Amino acid sequence: MLRERVKKLDAVLFTHEHKDHTAGLDDVRSFNFKQKKDMPVYARLQVIEQLKREFSYVFAEKKYPGVPQIQINEINNNPFLIGETEITPIEVMHYKLPVYGFRIKDFTYITDANYIAPDELEKIKGTKVLVLNALQKEEHISHFTLDEAVEIVNIIQPEKAYFTHMSHKLGKHRDIDAELPDNMQLAFDGLKLHL
Repeated sequence: MLRERVKKLDAVLFTHEHKDHTAGLDDVRSFNFKQKKDMPVYARLQVIEQLKREFSYVFAEKKYPGVPQIQINEINNNPFLIGETEITPIEVMHYKLPVYGFRIKDFTYITDANYIAPDELEKIKGTKVLVLNALQKEEHISHFTLDEAVEIVNIIQPEKAYFTHMSHKLGKHRDIDAELPDNMQLAFDGLKLHL
């Protein structure tokens, strides 16, 4: 957030309850201070329960000064609004764990997935920019391989696709990018999308 000079944060959307996707909750404190309001947080019930365990001090009756100030919003697999922007959850599977990806207008973000049901794929069709996980080339129990991710992109046919949540096992960035079709590339820290 500091490196990218993010000045404003409207809300936080949680995809699922794994620690590598929830650990940044403390970082909303700076935005609480700067924006002088509680941060809206959107998550399914299982994620909210995990946040209450991992960040019990945020939910304490008598809060220590300076803890993150959040406003919890429980979501399910139905569209919802943040301000005037409609968010459409896309339920995918991360092995046996349901995870939400999100479609926001012509942008869809999906991480930690290895299966997307046909009816959920329909929600993605027509998106112009798709971000999708591609962990490595070898088969994995809970993440798309690069080939599987490319196959999903070919089904959806967005104008541009970026692969994220990559392992060191995938290979060097420049080598993998050179193998990909023109409308696909590996994402990188600091990538900015203008939609």
